[in-house]
Amino acid sequence: MPTATPSPKKKKVNRIGLELPIYRGSKTTLCAGCGHNAISERVVDACFTMGIQPDRVVKLSGIGCSSKSPAYFLGSAHGFNAVHGRMPSVGTGAMLANKDLVAIGVSGDGDTGAIGIGQFVHLMRRNLPMVYIIEDNGCYGLTKGQFSPTADVGSTLKTGVVNDLAPIDTCALAIELGATFVARSFSGDKKQLTALLKAALSHRGIAMLDVLSPCVTFNDHEGSTKSYSYAKSHEEPIEEIDFVPYFEDITVEYEPGTTREVTLHDGSRLFLKKLDEGYNATDRAQAMRVLRETRARGEFATGLVFVDPVAEDFVTSLNLVDEPLASLSEGRVRPSRSVLDDIMGGLR
Repeated sequence: MPTATPSPKKKKVNRIGLELPIYRGSKTTLCAGCGHNAISERVVDACFTMGIQPDRVVKLSGIGCSSKSPAYFLGSAHGFNAVHGRMPSVGTGAMLANKDLVAIGVSGDGDTGAIGIGQFVHLMRRNLPMVYIIEDNGCYGLTKGQFSPTADVGSTLKTGVVNDLAPIDTCALAIELGATFVARSFSGDKKQLTALLKAALSHRGIAMLDVLSPCVTFNDHEGSTKSYSYAKSHEEPIEEIDFVPYFEDITVEYEPGTTREVTLHDGSRLFLKKLDEGYNATDRAQAMRVLRETRARGEFATGLVFVDPVAEDFVTSLNLVDEPLASLSEGRVRPSRSVLDDIMGGLR
């Protein structure tokens, strides 16, 4: 008897009918084992699961190893590699021109905490709708591993040099400046990081994620506080996270009375199981206190540190027209000669 031909395996698609490979990018050129690659994989997973249209995404970056990451996810999305530390300005312009875009900015601890600190400050306080990922390895990977502004006091280089400068805590800085979604995670924590990225993509406002991402070439040795071993042994989760997008049924595994529900801008929901019964991620003052206390113990507080799901984002506060500015005709954006004459007349 003839052998039956097996039916072709059904390809997995997401809710908008796209396959996972569409969400991937180019092959990485970063060092093998680099934490940045794990972050790119989590972005791919989150965008695929959420059913985000790739051509609605704009990927932005500055300079450094982190600036390469956008090439490794969402290959069909728009992309702009800005100059060092200036990615927030480009992102602001992009979102004002087309507020319907989904903006994902990728920066490094040097790109954000050093040359770009001024732009970071104003991006946070303006609450621009953007996912801002800091790939934080505590060193300058492209220039042979010098300390970055997030390197901890007492951390050592491979050469034996000890850092004696206090670090910038980007999470504490973002909360102080008015950011409305602030989280910290570890590139090796797949479950937590994926949940946080999904929530960040659903948040309308600035969603800043500081992701500890060890540099396997220059900062993964004994004595480094940004190494894989140190991060794994000093991570202190402040809650367990379950994320349910708006298009799925609301189901959680937690028992009643042990969770806090947070509804995000698009109707998606975060369920936070408190590991510390007194922690409330919507309390800005408490978030700052937790960051200070864990830092004093030499630990990293990970998870959703702070969220304000109701604050107005920058684009909305400008009261722009409904259509993206980039789609408006010249007649709608260029004042007529009579209007200009009236303006000039009023200045005489």
